[in-house]
Amino acid sequence: MSFSYTMRESFSGFSRARLSSLLSVATICISLILVGIFGAVTMNASRLIDALRSRLDMEAFLTEPVTDDDVAALQSRITSLDGVEGVTFVSKDDALKIFEQETGDDISKVLDFNPLPPSFKITLSEPYRTAAKTLVVYDRVSAIPGIDTVTYRRTLLELIDKRATSINRVMLWLGIAVSLTAIFLTANTIRLAIDAKRRLIRTMELVGATRAFIRLPFLIEGVLQGLLGGAAAAGIMLLLFEYASKFASEEFAPYLRMPPVFYVTVVVTGIVLGLAGSTISVLRFVRPAAAQ
Repeated sequence: MSFSYTMRESFSGFSRARLSSLLSVATICISLILVGIFGAVTMNASRLIDALRSRLDMEAFLTEPVTDDDVAALQSRITSLDGVEGVTFVSKDDALKIFEQETGDDISKVLDFNPLPPSFKITLSEPYRTAAKTLVVYDRVSAIPGIDTVTYRRTLLELIDKRATSINRVMLWLGIAVSLTAIFLTANTIRLAIDAKRRLIRTMELVGATRAFIRLPFLIEGVLQGLLGGAAAAGIMLLLFEYASKFASEEFAPYLRMPPVFYVTVVVTGIVLGLAGSTISVLRFVRPAAAQ
């Protein structure tokens, strides 16, 4: 098989069907821009959700009276539980200071004693920052003797899980829809190229050319269309995000700067879409002479 012939035939499809080839490249580009933008939104939403989850600590209040030895034993036992990343002891005095800082009220003006109990602030490991798994840790901590009550923002955590699931579901279906559109148009473009070379393909079959030899240029043409569409989409999104970051606040700007792997993924996805479309057409329309 001649490499130069294969590449020459692959590029010839662009000159023979310029409009359909450009349409295919443009469709892949637009599809990837849509998916990429929503993907960036999803990635940043996930980052915000993860940051919010990390702040939803669990708090276990101790049964009084409690000694230093009791605190050490309880802290060691809680730390050993699966899903617990860290445990911080909050004494009665520390709890009073935190209360006064957050509310601005001075309990000593109302009461002559400190009514706040000592507690443990429990930080969960990342895999356990969901409603279902947090509930498992909650049950285990609550069952420990010496623990009075355990609290965490269960309603908020369940809401976060629900919204995260909805976002992921929308992104999945959107990605499938635009991907299928890009594959269909690429397949149609390659089919037009195959029709334009029908007589040449027939002649090559008669002189003994293998199916691989005949099909490879069309497959490469699809890959080239996907590569051009993916590269164009990555370049456009890079410019859009960089331009938008100039007008965003310092807190929001970092979310508009996507890592290099994001743009590489866009290009690779374009290649995959182009290859998928060309493969569909080649398998359907370039068949052995006996099967036609």
